[in-house]
Amino acid sequence: MGIIFGKKKPPSRVTEQDKAVLQLKQQRDKLKLYQKKIELALNKDREVAKQLINKGQKERAKLLLKKKRYQEQLLLKTDAQLENLEKLTHDIEFAQVEVQVVEGLKKGNEALKQVNESLNIEDIENILQETRESVDKQNEINELLSGKLTDEDEEAVEKRIGRHH
Repeated sequence: MGIIFGKKKPPSRVTEQDKAVLQLKQQRDKLKLYQKKIELALNKDREVAKQLINKGQKERAKLLLKKKRYQEQLLLKTDAQLENLEKLTHDIEFAQVEVQVVEGLKKGNEALKQVNESLNIEDIENILQETRESVDKQNEINELLSGKLTDEDEEAVEKRIGRHH
């Protein structure tokens, strides 16, 4: 029993932004349900208004039409609120992506700094110079072996090869 109560709860991976997005989506769902309720009431009132007109009760039908206009305005307002909720939800989610991108850039920049710190410009220049010299020497050897050098070139190569040994 002591083990169960002694354990620390791991930190939640749910952020405040995640909670905000969830609340926005819940509010969106409530608004959609509200819209459906209004739409059902509108359809019912249309039918009742038709019946009242057929029965000659125009005054009651007019009242229902006024109620219908009011409900249609509510639907328009609800649509605007839904649009705002959707936009805000997308903005929060995109901001979370942007934060992840910035964090990735920070880590990449730090890694690049570490790599650059391990590189010494003088060492690189020396390596490149040694590589050029080795390539030049190999080219001279290749030309010598292929017989393309003049006697004067051969003497220069011999002196150079002797100097490096």
